Amino acid sequence: MKKTVRGRRPAGSGSRDAVLDAARRQFLADGYQSVTMRSIAAEAGVDAALVSYYFGSKSALFGEAMRLAVDPPAVVEEVLRGDPADVPERLLRGLLEIWDDPETGGPLLTMVAAAGQDPALARLLRELFEREMVARVANALGGDAEAEQRAGFVAVLMGGLVFTRYVLRIGPVASASIDEVVERLAPALRTMLGAPQN
Repeated sequence: MKKTVRGRRPAGSGSRDAVLDAARRQFLADGYQSVTMRSIAAEAGVDAALVSYYFGSKSALFGEAMRLAVDPPAVVEEVLRGDPADVPERLLRGLLEIWDDPETGGPLLTMVAAAGQDPALARLLRELFEREMVARVANALGGDAEAEQRAGFVAVLMGGLVFTRYVLRIGPVASASIDEVVERLAPALRTMLGAPQN
């Protein structure tokens, strides 16, 4: 007779895959905001500390669960560090480098295309961008209502760039070099951010 093992799944016995499966199911079913590392750990049958050990943060877990090769909120966080005068250029360059690279941009493009067909995924992406990215920009701008509005318009510019360059592939935008896009759009982004002039 085979002995049944009760309790939490030990690390290394497929637990990482179980966490990713549980995370993907919960993110798609419940949205980004309501899912917790603890709820994912409970469904996967592992300790919550193991989830943190494997993935570090909820946004990183989201990226892996959705098979992204990059953690967009971590990129935004990195861009916001350093000299405020260079934030517009760093933000644009960071976005373009991620999306231009087939390894990182390909899965993002697949997810954006799928979100157009799947309301649950669209809601999930909206929550992720509002909570993890727009909110970070708003906090960097002072965290008040005006900062939130400016951060929202930053998202409009960045989202519009992604849509025209990578989804619709509109000629002059799709064929422009990263340097050309940064040169053209940095002044508008600087105005939205209220960043110091270079």
